[in-house]
Amino acid sequence: MDLEPLALPEKETPIIIAGPCSAETEEQVLQTACEIAASGVKLFRAGIWKPRTKPGNFEGVGAIGLAWLKRVQKETGMAVAIEVATKTHVTEALAAGMDILWIGARTTVNPFAVQEIADSLQGTDIPVLVKNPVNPDLELWIGAIQRLHRAGVRQIGAVHRGFCSHEKSAYRNIPLWHIPLELRRQIPNLPIFCDPSHIGGQRNLIAPLAQQAIDFHFDGLLIETHYQPETAWSDASQQITPESLCRLIRQLEVQNREIKA
Repeated sequence: MDLEPLALPEKETPIIIAGPCSAETEEQVLQTACEIAASGVKLFRAGIWKPRTKPGNFEGVGAIGLAWLKRVQKETGMAVAIEVATKTHVTEALAAGMDILWIGARTTVNPFAVQEIADSLQGTDIPVLVKNPVNPDLELWIGAIQRLHRAGVRQIGAVHRGFCSHEKSAYRNIPLWHIPLELRRQIPNLPIFCDPSHIGGQRNLIAPLAQQAIDFHFDGLLIETHYQPETAWSDASQQITPESLCRLIRQLEVQNREIKA
């Protein structure tokens, strides 16, 4: 698969993408972004469209959040990543000048939805990250990547966020590390990120999971970070403060990056 390197402001690995699970208010987005930027992180993430299991839960602020994210770009210099799940999301994100898009686990399971996103990205060169499907199906993950590639998208990365299971586990989503490692074997030039926040589901699990991903030579990490995580409107238990993020990054032990798993 003829992929191009991701055009990201951070060139060294591991690449860190950090920010709140959800954009809640303009103040929350800007305050969190400023504190993350102060730690040297150059990539900010925030969800403005949130797929929820049941109606009535907070489903994101919607397109109004794009203006807040543009302020993040302007005032901090960070690039911004957001999740898209429909053609309309893609159109609005591109029009607002977002830097990176990602496809969530609940969207990856639906080939019709992925194809709609792929079709709407034809002729663009924006980096797109694809999270693994919620179920442990490697072929479905590869299929989503192939749909983007056939639409002409060349800057593609994968995100390992763990898999749902009925088995009792210490994790919110079980890691099943062999699946992303097999993905790397089949597509060696595909950058792979880890989302330890969604795997762990608890903030105390994020650091050890992040280190495990780095030991497997993952290319980067997505870490949910909120300036007041206890008050977060979604996934409060798996978000950390910018101060904790900075400490986590400093404590990561990065081995020789020339050797890939």
